[in-house]
Amino acid sequence: MMAGIQTAKKDLRKRMRDVLQRIPAESIVTQSRTAAIRLFALPEYQKAKRIGVYLSMPTGELSTTDIVQDAFKNHKEVFVPYIHSIETTTTQQKTSVMDMLALDSMEEFMALERDKWGIPSFTKAQALSKKDCFGGTGLPAAPNNQTASGSSGLDLIVMPGMAFDPEFRRLGHGKGYYDSFLSRYLRWEAENETAPRDMPLLVALSLKEQTLSAPEEVPVTNHDWPVDILIVGDGRCLVRRR
Repeated sequence: MMAGIQTAKKDLRKRMRDVLQRIPAESIVTQSRTAAIRLFALPEYQKAKRIGVYLSMPTGELSTTDIVQDAFKNHKEVFVPYIHSIETTTTQQKTSVMDMLALDSMEEFMALERDKWGIPSFTKAQALSKKDCFGGTGLPAAPNNQTASGSSGLDLIVMPGMAFDPEFRRLGHGKGYYDSFLSRYLRWEAENETAPRDMPLLVALSLKEQTLSAPEEVPVTNHDWPVDILIVGDGRCLVRRR
């Protein structure tokens, strides 16, 4: 059963890569603007004080530059993904994980270096001095990491993906970064008395070409987190009852 789902995911990712390569750049610009306007209209976004936002690739997904800019303009704290390796205590092997680290300003955003996918990202040296969303500083495996203090948690996370369906299922890029991060967040919330009592609102952004039409569904397992709101580049905004 699991092998069949993984094969179906792989096939859908390949199909979506082909679809995304054919989308004109001007269409992505227009859809990004439309999706951002829908996000800004959400009361949950307007009330959010601390948000996580993916930083977009140059092609093949909705741009989040306007979202980062709006968040700073409205005095929100912004946290962005940072991928790094840690050594697991059980197997002593290195594994790749995602953390959400504080972005301090639009100027810092514009100066970020691009990684091998063309995504703006912190360098390791920058990451070691950054606040994380759990209230600490630096990376979990770093010696200067602190216990949570002061503000912590996230109110809302803007998530990417390769494909979505109207039932709020999400297909990621296959690394499991967001699903693993959300599972960590849930454990942190349960173990930390100062943590927020609610999980962040999960808002996915989708190009219209990435949203499947019924009866087709995104194949998922029990480890895959559904999203709460799906905003599509054609102006649709689908809301799941939590």
